[in-house]
Formats: sequence, structure tokens, C-alpha cells
Amino acid sequence: MFKDATSQEIDKTLNNAWQAFHQYRKCSLKERAQFMRSIAAELENAGDELIQTAMRETNLPEARLRNERARTMFQLTSYADACERGEWLEARIDTANTTKTPPKPDIRKMLVPLGPVVVFGASNFPFAYSTAGGDTACAFAAGCPVIVKAHPAHAQTSEMVAQAILKAAEKCNLPKGVFAHVHGASQEVGKALVTHPHTKAVGFTGSYLGGKALFDWANQRKEPIPVFSEMGSVNPVFLLPEKLKQSAADVAKLYAGSITLGVGQFCTNPGLIFGIEGDDLQQFITTLGNEIKAVSPGTMLHAGISKNYAENRARALSQQQVQTVATSDVQPADNQGMPTIASATGEAFLNNPVLHQEVFGPYSIVIRCKDSNELLEAVRHLEGQLTATLMATDNDILQNEELVEAIKNICGRFIVNGVPTGVEVCLSMHHGGPFPATTDSRFTSVGADGIKRFARPLSYQNWSDNLLPDELKNSNPLGIWRTVNDSLTKDSL
Repeated sequence: MFKDATSQEIDKTLNNAWQAFHQYRKCSLKERAQFMRSIAAELENAGDELIQTAMRETNLPEARLRNERARTMFQLTSYADACERGEWLEARIDTANTTKTPPKPDIRKMLVPLGPVVVFGASNFPFAYSTAGGDTACAFAAGCPVIVKAHPAHAQTSEMVAQAILKAAEKCNLPKGVFAHVHGASQEVGKALVTHPHTKAVGFTGSYLGGKALFDWANQRKEPIPVFSEMGSVNPVFLLPEKLKQSAADVAKLYAGSITLGVGQFCTNPGLIFGIEGDDLQQFITTLGNEIKAVSPGTMLHAGISKNYAENRARALSQQQVQTVATSDVQPADNQGMPTIASATGEAFLNNPVLHQEVFGPYSIVIRCKDSNELLEAVRHLEGQLTATLMATDNDILQNEELVEAIKNICGRFIVNGVPTGVEVCLSMHHGGPFPATTDSRFTSVGADGIKRFARPLSYQNWSDNLLPDELKNSNPLGIWRTVNDSLTKDSL
């Protein structure tokens, strides 16, 4: 239905965005926030037609899509509020001191926008991580124009959301080029967007191969640019002995739901579960298997994801020393994912990198370690993750300090007695992690701190007060929090 953007169209789009940047960056925090709230309103105005279109393209149920649209609107409005509050600007003021030798100058610093941001829509979240999703909201809050490349799996949905953003931009009298939407199934479209000289940052959610390719292109440019690629995770879970003895069956039932939620199509799906051999772990495995048998296969987002799941699942299950614990009692139809639990020894895990890899879908493998030393060694063989989870009592945690410290090194969110699926949109959330979970573990793609991905620090030295941006003026006309001479305050100078 939609043709790939040509190189000429991409060049024109980025030139327009670059021109718009010089106007949009001057918009006040309040004006940017109003734009974001207007987008949220237009998403709501899109009504049932948007939901029905997304259902046809993604196979996701209506309730899930309505909830996701509501989440997307909340992201836009909550990030708008954060934009106006201005804490993300990290405004710093150190006033002059002429009595020092040499005299200390007046220095003031804040974050300023990078420039046009290219956002790649995600396949598994047609609203929340796509056209008007978190990356787009953060970039607008930072003062950056956005160019979205629609995900081919829900191109019409993306087009409808893009029209909502353009309506909001027009209502807010924003410059042409503050937002643009392009299509492209070919790799060349993505490469052209990332390597264009007017592109100043990239946001991506998807596969490791896709995210790493964007990162590499960005760093091969004459002027390298920042790329925040979220590239998936196996989200390891560690079952510690006292907790397992107390509630093995309850934990197993909890995780059966998490593994199969949304047909396992979440970047936070728990794909690896570690425990120490024994009766309690066996009870966990048996209960988990029984629960999985009762879960019917679900239709996956599109044929490509279904095919990849079938192939990666088959590859994992074919490895030596891997046992299939359970699959659904119901045979899958076309494009459906078969819920599956496997198991292997700690030794097999340590010796086979295939068992470390993500199988994107309703699949998880339980690794049976012979003792706590092998469990610790397994952690040291894990790559960076979005999340890691301890199912543990306080006593378990106190008795496994070295294990806990090792897990901290590999994750962005550390959970106790919960499941990794479900990512709360709030300032305290960190949705990122050490490579290869993301290309920059310092930043999050969920929560208003994500705005900082698309901004950079700029210091003003010895500027007249009337020429400074409002954020740094003596009177603090915006009423934002600032660090003045090492003290956090809203007071004027």
C-alpha cells in the first residue's frame, strides 16, 4: 500500500526538519507541552477507526489496543508536564566571584535540544513505542523535530497516528517540518535516514540486528550521532532457596502468566529462569509445566514474528541436554505461538551460547544449577539485560551478597518478588540496560528522564541577564528548580 521513501524524499524531509528545528527549539516549555497534549487529544479523537485498523494489522485484541492507546496518551501528557516543570533541563548556575584570583566568571548551564530525531516504530507496540510513542514524545519535549519511519507491520495504523500529530502541529501553529512520517520496508530507507547530515539522534525499539545496524551506521558518519537502540533481553529470573521452599507452586503460576502474556511478545518477557537443583526446583518446574499446558496458543503480531519464533524455538529445543518440559495441549494454527517450557543443566548453559539467546515469544527455559557457585558463574556469563528478577526472601538476599552484586552489573531494572512484564511509566522507571540490551545504559526509554536522550549540555559564560534563556535568568521567570551555587532552589537571584 505504501511505497518506500526515495532518497530525494528523505533529503527533502530532513531539510524541512532542519529548518523547523531553528524555530521549534525556541518554543517555550509551555508551548512544547501544549503541542504534546494536543497530540494526545487527537489520538483520542481518532476513535474506534484507529483501534480497528490496529487490530487488523497486528492481531492484537481490542482491549489491549485501547489500553495501549491510553498509555500512549498518558506518556504524552505526563512527559508534557515534566517538560514544563523543567527538572530535566538540569539548570545549573554558579555566580561570579570577583574577589577570587583569578576572578571566577558567571557560568550557567542547561540542556538544549540536539536537532532532528529519527524514530523507528516498533513492531510489538503500534502506539506506545511507535509513531506517537515515548521516543517521539521525549524528542518533542526536548525541542527536537521528529521524523518517524513507520513499521511495515502496521503501516496504516502508523499513518493514521501521523495524521493526528500533523493536525496537532497545525493547531499549535508549529513550523512545517516539526514532524514527518515516512515508509520503508527496505534497509536502505533506514540507512538513508540515519546517515543524513541533518539527523542528530536516533530512537529505536526492536531486534538486536536492527538496532546494532543503526548504531553502526550512526558511528560511521563523518559526524557520529547518539543512537538509543533498545534491542531486547532475556530478563533472567533467579529462584533463591528459601523463597522456593516457601512458595514454589505460587511462583510457578505467577511466571506462567508472565511468560505467555501477550503471546510472549514483550521485550521484558522472562526467557531464562535459574534455580538450584533439588525437590523445590522440581516442584516449580512441574507446576510451571502444568500451567503452560493449559495455555492456548495465541496469534502473533505478524507472519514474520511467528516464523522467527518457530525457528528460534526449534533451534533452542534441538540443543544437546535441552529437555522440553511442556507445551500447550492445544496445537497452534497458522501464525500462532506455541507456549513452551524447556529445561537444561547449569553446565549446559555455561557451555552453549545458544541457550543465552532471546526466543521472542511464549517460551522460557529453566536452568538447573548444581549449587550456588554454578549459579554465580551463570550470572557472570550473562550479557546486559533490561531487567533481572530475584524471587527471594530478605534472608536469601542477605546470604547471597556476591550473587546480588553480580546481577546488578548486568541489568537496568532489578526486581524482587515480581515479574518483569509491565513497565510503569514514571520518573523512577529505568527501561534500559547494559549492552546488548541497549546501546547506552545511561538512559531510559520509559519515563520523562528519557527526554535527556535528545538533549546536550550548553554552558553560558559571562552573558548579560537579559540575553540569557528564561531558564537561566536571575528572576527565574519559569519558576523551575535550579542548582544555584550548589543549592537546589526555585528562588530568584
